[in-house]
Amino acid sequence: MSDTGTSGDGGTSEGSFDDLGLRPELLTALSALGYEEPTPIQREAIPPLVAGRDLLGQAATGTGKTAAFALPVLQRLDADRRTSAPSALVLVPTRELAVQVSEALHRYGRELAARVLPVYGGAPIVRQLRSLESGVDVVVATPGRALDLVGRGALKLGEVATVVLDEADEMLDMGFAEDLEAILEETPEKRQTVLFSATMPRRLDSLARRHLNDPVRISLGRERTEPGEAPRVRQTAYVVPRAAKPAALGRILDVEAPTAAIVFCRTREEVDTLTETLNGRGYRAEALHGGMSQEQRDRVMGRLRAGTADLLVATDVAARGLDIDQLTHVVNYDVPSAPEAYVHRIGRVGRAGREGVAITLAEPREHRQLKTIERVAGAPITVEKVPTVADLRARRLELTRAALRETLLEEDLDRFRVVVETLTDEFDVFEVALAAVKLAHEAGGATDDDEEIPQVGFRPDRPDRPDRTDRAGRPTNRPADGRGAGRGGRSSGGPVARLFVGAGRDAGIRPGDLVGAITGETELGGRDIGSIEIHQRFALVEVPESAADDVVRALRATMIKGRKATVRRDRP
Repeated sequence: MSDTGTSGDGGTSEGSFDDLGLRPELLTALSALGYEEPTPIQREAIPPLVAGRDLLGQAATGTGKTAAFALPVLQRLDADRRTSAPSALVLVPTRELAVQVSEALHRYGRELAARVLPVYGGAPIVRQLRSLESGVDVVVATPGRALDLVGRGALKLGEVATVVLDEADEMLDMGFAEDLEAILEETPEKRQTVLFSATMPRRLDSLARRHLNDPVRISLGRERTEPGEAPRVRQTAYVVPRAAKPAALGRILDVEAPTAAIVFCRTREEVDTLTETLNGRGYRAEALHGGMSQEQRDRVMGRLRAGTADLLVATDVAARGLDIDQLTHVVNYDVPSAPEAYVHRIGRVGRAGREGVAITLAEPREHRQLKTIERVAGAPITVEKVPTVADLRARRLELTRAALRETLLEEDLDRFRVVVETLTDEFDVFEVALAAVKLAHEAGGATDDDEEIPQVGFRPDRPDRPDRTDRAGRPTNRPADGRGAGRGGRSSGGPVARLFVGAGRDAGIRPGDLVGAITGETELGGRDIGSIEIHQRFALVEVPESAADDVVRALRATMIKGRKATVRRDRP
């Protein structure tokens, strides 16, 4: 695989879209949309893609990669195309991303009258079948629905000239590896293949070697700041006991005052519970998870974009592919179980030159996890103390002062003059101002009944039982032999249940993978898990009887080593 592309850190923009060899219709559309300069990845990727080269691009979310592949796809459309079969296929991991990429292609290709169709599960398939029959130029699809349409004979890929795999690492994590292989087999051998990914795990590199022909390789991260400048994404962690997390999150949100924020949780149940708690505390929060219908998800996103909600509490799977312009903060309610998940999450803020904030609530035992994430993310995560009551009161007073200053600068105040003049006959004008500030402060929801949140730090590493992590950086907290503490060795004691997992050595499953999946999706810690046996085609794992059903439900809803597995109680 040749490495003829360039690598960089984002650099500064140079030149314009006129220098990239794009057709006049695309330049007109870009000008109408207000785009003046290409981003670094657009500058690096567009020329070789226009020339027909395959491309392997590693790029963080928010670097402009959608336009980097969308513009060349549109560039290669025939001016007098007559066929109804698509000439380009873009595969994405989620329905939300399919819609966003489709909308971008529509905007860029307006002057070309490009026919773009998003196809994904959860939407009426009859409408998609009808659109395919009438003819499209570009199909943007999730792998499952694309394969379904191929099987029905509705999506014909024999004339596809370009295939784009966007957020390919996410598609592999969601278990679409076999679907991708099957779809690519249906496309012509002499096609242009483009692969973009935020991370480049080994299995993704293997897929690229099989399906890309002598690709240009480009690796561009987020734009780095010059020495002495503040980073575009401020990354902060707070050490918080689990019981204090809801109160700490509310305190941090009060101090940060985000325009819009996503709070990431591990499970659906946690999303629902936290959303209810935040709404009870006066926030405008909406839940988003895989248990909701597409209609419910659309309503939630509509409220967030309209400004009637300012907090989105979501699971990773539900939030994949979301692009929210006004987003200023990303909050990890728990430390992500894999560093790659952290990279994807914080990629949603600090985009297009805007500043963003990434906040992580870490428990005292999660120091190692945070250090691993910091190393993979390539940026420091500052550990700060949870704001105190005094910090919160100072912040609220600052917000009141800012609101009053804005009113003084912009509002017509003459109609209130008679009130002030009347009161100053009896009181000093300074006292009148103090009373007005007090009323404004209290009207903003400020109260003085807040309780202090315990200030804690990370627990020191124990030399007799060091924390262990698997390759994804997830803590296993297991003995060196990886077999678990045995039936009597768990700290919790009590009865145990043995669970059957329908994946074993043949699927590359290791003890650390099961521990990581269980601790990442449930409330259990590594020391709660008993013995683990890995067989050729299945695995057995012991967990506390009281948590067994929760573990079964959680593992059935998640991926283990990139695949779904049968999970049930082991039959005696």
